[in-house]
Amino acid sequence: MPTNHPPDLIEPAPAPGYSRARLRWEIWIVLAVTVGQSALYSVLALVRALLRPTPIGDQQTQLNPSRDDTALWDVLYQSLSIFFGLALVALVVYLLWEPGSNALRRIGLDFRGFGRDTGRGILLASVIGVPGLALYAAGRAMGITVQVQASPLDAAWWTIPLLVLAALRAGLTEEVIFIGYLFDRLRRLGWGWWTIILSTAALRAAYHAYQGFGAILGNFVMGIVFGWAYRRWGRVMPLVIAHTVIDIVAFIGYPLAVALWPDLFGPTA
Repeated sequence: MPTNHPPDLIEPAPAPGYSRARLRWEIWIVLAVTVGQSALYSVLALVRALLRPTPIGDQQTQLNPSRDDTALWDVLYQSLSIFFGLALVALVVYLLWEPGSNALRRIGLDFRGFGRDTGRGILLASVIGVPGLALYAAGRAMGITVQVQASPLDAAWWTIPLLVLAALRAGLTEEVIFIGYLFDRLRRLGWGWWTIILSTAALRAAYHAYQGFGAILGNFVMGIVFGWAYRRWGRVMPLVIAHTVIDIVAFIGYPLAVALWPDLFGPTA
């Protein structure tokens, strides 16, 4: 871990005493309407799965399920879901904005050095994605991970574009909130870097708990790696790119893997 801050990472000023309470309230409210809410529901889903008589390895969950039986309404609802998800990201960026300071530039969510960010993102996607797939397969083999059902790719012409947008939404939502926002706010409260990295990694793990214990472990490790990368590089953009690539592979490549190895990955929806 380098002792010097990278050039792009601007250390936020500690919050003065009178504003610490306000910062804590802001963090709790943001978590309550974004990733914290989802993490709580995800943990409850895991608890419910464990309480069922059926072993967790024999249970299923679905990625990007259809929202309506009618194609027109399904694409409308899914598009609105993506839009409102991105609106929450915009809200968090707005809260980070300060007079005389560009929030997007401060957390590194801009197109400066986009080629370098893309290279780093693809590297991160490889480092996280391949072991993640192996961890999922191992979790399925041990019966500690639920079977993930993939959305079929041949449902309509707009299926793949919507899946790509859903992957982008997931990348922006998780990396901007878990990394860009929480790292800024928790540093202002005086938290240490590794305390923040481990805490946000644990929250990320809880966010994916509905998929079982394999996903919990995989996302906890992903949170540590991504948190370390942000501490080193000072930019969210490579993390968004990596996350989006991982999810595109999961959303689009997963049905292909199901077709090739149905006994391992399970049938599509």
